[in-house]
Amino acid sequence: MSAPGRTAGTRQGLRRPVPAQRTTTIGIAVPVPEPYATELTRWRCEFGDPLADRIPPHVTLLPPTELRTGQLGRVRAHLRAVAAGGEPFEMHLRGTATFRPVSPVVFVQLVRGISQCELLEAAVRGGPLARDIAFPYHPHVTVAHDVEEPALDRAEETLRDWEASFPVTGFSLYEHGGDGVWRPQEEFRFPAALAG
Repeated sequence: MSAPGRTAGTRQGLRRPVPAQRTTTIGIAVPVPEPYATELTRWRCEFGDPLADRIPPHVTLLPPTELRTGQLGRVRAHLRAVAAGGEPFEMHLRGTATFRPVSPVVFVQLVRGISQCELLEAAVRGGPLARDIAFPYHPHVTVAHDVEEPALDRAEETLRDWEASFPVTGFSLYEHGGDGVWRPQEEFRFPAALAG
């Protein structure tokens, strides 16, 4: 019985399976540092979000993107080049907003660092990571997603006065594990941050 998939010829005219290329799902984001990350994760758990322990608090620069593992070298080189052109900036998070009714999401808003994130997102989503996105880019930190309306209401109300400020010195490459957890794989720091 022959194996499914593509085959390649040999000199004897027999055909053998070509191994399927392995893929991985990555994302690029600015991580929210401690102690704020732990606090936001705790709140996300409190609101009943099943992904609270699987997705570290972050500002997305590239949404989940499937790649062949052989592409990771080019992707890392691209991200190093993006980081080389970046400069540290201050991010200030304050208050909540929602994407409802379009999407069942409540998030903490950026009040400072928006334009820097927009520039980073545009640079990251180029080269080997060029892709279309479903919605216009809007930097934010999700605190409740895909939970019942009362939980979304509670998240929006509970964190309406929450705020945090911190320096952003780079961004990270995350990989989606087989257990559903997003884990940082590599940090790409801006040159001024490396010199400091």
